[in-house]
Amino acid sequence: MDVNEQVISRFYSAFQKLDYKSMQDCYSENAVFNDPVFGLLHGDEVRAMWEMLCKNAKDFSLTFSDIELLDEEYATCKWVAKYTFSKTGNKVVNNIKAFMKINEGKIVEHSDAFRLSTWIGQALGWKGILFGWTGFMKKAVQKQARKSLDNYMQKNYQKAV
Repeated sequence: MDVNEQVISRFYSAFQKLDYKSMQDCYSENAVFNDPVFGLLHGDEVRAMWEMLCKNAKDFSLTFSDIELLDEEYATCKWVAKYTFSKTGNKVVNNIKAFMKINEGKIVEHSDAFRLSTWIGQALGWKGILFGWTGFMKKAVQKQARKSLDNYMQKNYQKAV
């Protein structure tokens, strides 16, 4: 197995166990992350997001597959997260395609792609189904996610030494 493939496998295997410390260790110090919910995150924000998500996970399961090495730095894979969204109690099945840049055995860039309107519909129920496609609803979800992360970092997150 290629080194980059090992990093990806280690990351998602740790995620399956909600082992955020091992996940955090897969990232470079100044890693960049982007997804439709949290937007663009840097360094400690990335590590804190995974910690927050793992600690708040309910009825969580994850599968990953189709790791594809595009070249010596870039790779993709598919992963599916199934969980109960804590704010509403609704079940979510999120199908995601990850894009990663790996350098010296660490993830330096990570982007997760999924349809935000589908996620909103599952997570928020009928309001999300009716309005999840609107820019207003998408921005509201993104703003709330960012606020949750900022609050979490303020109260709970201790940078690993």
